[in-house]
Amino acid sequence: MDEMYIDFYNKLLGTYDDQFSVKGISGERVAERLSILAHIGLTEDNGSRRPGFSVLEREAKDRVIEWMYEAGLTVSEDGAGNVFGRLEGKSSDKAVIMSGSHLDTVPNGGHFDGTIGVLSALEVAQAWKETGYTPEKSYEVAIFTDEEGSRFNGGLTGSEAMVGDTDMEKTLLRKDYDDRLFEEVIQDVGLSVRGYGEAGRDLDEIETFVEVHIEQGKKLEKAGLPCGIVTGIAGPYWLKVTFEGLAGHAGNTPMDDRKDALVAAGEFIQKISTLPRKINDTAVATVGNIQVKPNGTNVIPGEVILFVDIRDIQFDSRTELVEKIIATGKKIQKRTGVNFIHQNVHDVAPVPIAEEYQEKLAQSMNRLGIKPSYLSSGAGHDAMIIGRHIPSAMLFVKSKEGISHNPKEWSDLSDCVQTIHVLKDYIERLQVV
Repeated sequence: MDEMYIDFYNKLLGTYDDQFSVKGISGERVAERLSILAHIGLTEDNGSRRPGFSVLEREAKDRVIEWMYEAGLTVSEDGAGNVFGRLEGKSSDKAVIMSGSHLDTVPNGGHFDGTIGVLSALEVAQAWKETGYTPEKSYEVAIFTDEEGSRFNGGLTGSEAMVGDTDMEKTLLRKDYDDRLFEEVIQDVGLSVRGYGEAGRDLDEIETFVEVHIEQGKKLEKAGLPCGIVTGIAGPYWLKVTFEGLAGHAGNTPMDDRKDALVAAGEFIQKISTLPRKINDTAVATVGNIQVKPNGTNVIPGEVILFVDIRDIQFDSRTELVEKIIATGKKIQKRTGVNFIHQNVHDVAPVPIAEEYQEKLAQSMNRLGIKPSYLSSGAGHDAMIIGRHIPSAMLFVKSKEGISHNPKEWSDLSDCVQTIHVLKDYIERLQVV
């Protein structure tokens, strides 16, 4: 047996409290499956590399499909490569409960992001088989294609296809990191443009969706809690900002006679870093991409282009933050004479989680002796796309040091399994008609 597999498996079980392997849920089975998937697309740094629409993502899906059959599920796949394992309920005419996530990764990511959501959903079905439980409503375990978007620099592709949000005209123009068009790439894994365009599903068939995901932050770790309830998923709004000043000689231009675009941009960056906390605790703003022109050591910067990533879980408060940021730029322009130009280049609506579903998750946590904790998601997830159309909920699993998209990404098995118990209890409570 592979050494990495053994090391990862033993590390998972090394701190596991087997008191949580009850009611048909097996921590050892979860550890084994996490370890098997971790080995698919393993990098030299012991990370994961399974790009969307790759043969490695396909291999991971095929392994999970085998486990779906073991759990007694019937399996189907749509034209976007999304996989659904279905357990027929007693009342098969009722809308289904769906849970799942994705198996693709960033280029050198961790072994929990996305994967734990798929395996958690599957473990619920496996536990029901072990205990002989049949739900009233049908249940589906979902694997969504290309959530991370590392291949085409734009993710959530599979869930968008399922809900019918794909802009096929733009999608067909996308090129991947090898400069290959979308149509050519998806053929590698047996998909076609026609099938992809027909992947949309009748959403009336789905009552609700719930996704388990690692937190990708430190709040649960600081609180000493295994899992938490997501209150909303922040939608990103990107501003492209240009400061137009006047380039000049660094030695011959007096300090009081300059239109330095970089000085104006620096003031702008510093000031907007203070604005989110004036809105609420969930709003954030980040400048992570900046270009200086002409970018010479002895030249006063004449132009600076930067991008501001603005997020919040509520649309109104995010809009307020955007307006404050733009107003800040205009004030700097008026005072310095450096032109401030702004343009929206990306806008994804936030998705708040309905209080009804938060409360049901809290009830399940209380039943299991876990203190309910509430936190927002600053990152996008399949639940964000699905949540625009179908009532959705999310559970976060505690992340060690908040590390994510990194080979050091880690969630203790005990925390993962406790989260699965919450998911199972929650889904069972949704069976009450």
